[in-house]
Amino acid sequence: MSNPVPPPLAPGSTIGILGGGQLGRMSALAAAALGYRCHVFAPEGDSPGMQVAAARTVAGYDDTQALAAFAAAVDVVTFEFENVPAATLDVLAPLVPCRPGVAALRIGQDRVAEKRFFESAGIPVGPWREVTSRESLHAAIAALGLPAVLKTTRLGYDGRGQAVLRSPGDADAAFDRLAPHPLILEAFIPFAKEVSAIAARGADGQVVTFDAVENRHAHHILDLSFAPALVPDAVATAARAHVAAVATALDLVGILALEMFLQADGTLLANEMAPRPHNSGHWTMDACAHGQFELHMRAVAGLPLPDPGRHHDAVMKNLVGPDSFAAWPSLAAMPDVALHLYGKAEARPGRKLGHANRLLPPGSLAQARDPADLSPL
Repeated sequence: MSNPVPPPLAPGSTIGILGGGQLGRMSALAAAALGYRCHVFAPEGDSPGMQVAAARTVAGYDDTQALAAFAAAVDVVTFEFENVPAATLDVLAPLVPCRPGVAALRIGQDRVAEKRFFESAGIPVGPWREVTSRESLHAAIAALGLPAVLKTTRLGYDGRGQAVLRSPGDADAAFDRLAPHPLILEAFIPFAKEVSAIAARGADGQVVTFDAVENRHAHHILDLSFAPALVPDAVATAARAHVAAVATALDLVGILALEMFLQADGTLLANEMAPRPHNSGHWTMDACAHGQFELHMRAVAGLPLPDPGRHHDAVMKNLVGPDSFAAWPSLAAMPDVALHLYGKAEARPGRKLGHANRLLPPGSLAQARDPADLSPL
């Protein structure tokens, strides 16, 4: 017999968020619109999430006393980035419901575990090998060929923790530079486009998905997302089916993003997942009746999940570093642009400081020579 689904949290309940970055900030704002309070737990004070939270705890993720007090002060816990230590949820889970839970967190933190999980869920992935030593790296290169991408299995994001190997001579230096070990070697995929899709899954198992989007990067950081992706209908349908299958296989409660490589023959290969709100879903805040942050908070709180209801095409532009951030006054003046700034005190190069969503009539992207021409910047 299946476990009964608990009733949704009553308005006025408190949702605990591990992590104080911009994803926590936008999650807390969405929760407030639904009538909930948020309590942010993070090591850094005056973080973007803490600026808009009803309560704050500044403590390390290994501070068991602070975690126990946090659990006693909230009704449910979620996280806004997947590098929260799994041991933190091990402390919290016996004390308070944790959504999406430690299993999704552990798998999302380890690229080898992630690849194996995709394969077990029937999601295609590119060729890969685990690398535990110099010898296994050279064996992996012999099996996969070059070029290939050597990555850390943990703590890598926005292009950090990886190296492209173009010749055998690159291998040993990359192995020494990248840490912690073990590593993973992935065959270089000559993809046509990067496509991502996002699903929300409720405590009752209901799954809803957003339209698939195309992503373009600059300096290994997401620069633009185009919604919907300009791909054949069968590809868009497959992308949504893949992310729904992963969310279901994880028994996830919350939001999940799946990044995929579209090959020239129309097949999709899963690259990586994020069991939390995702940069490539920021367009949903303004182009959908219900955005990713709202649906994440709905799932975490046990509320029903409506269809996202996309009502515009959209181009999302990341504001990374001081140069693009300096354009905020002109972006704020554009009538078809929704501007979201994260409240970060320092505008450092390479730092995500905000994003701008340009809203367009449905069908606009398909009519453009290049959808990048419709970027707000």
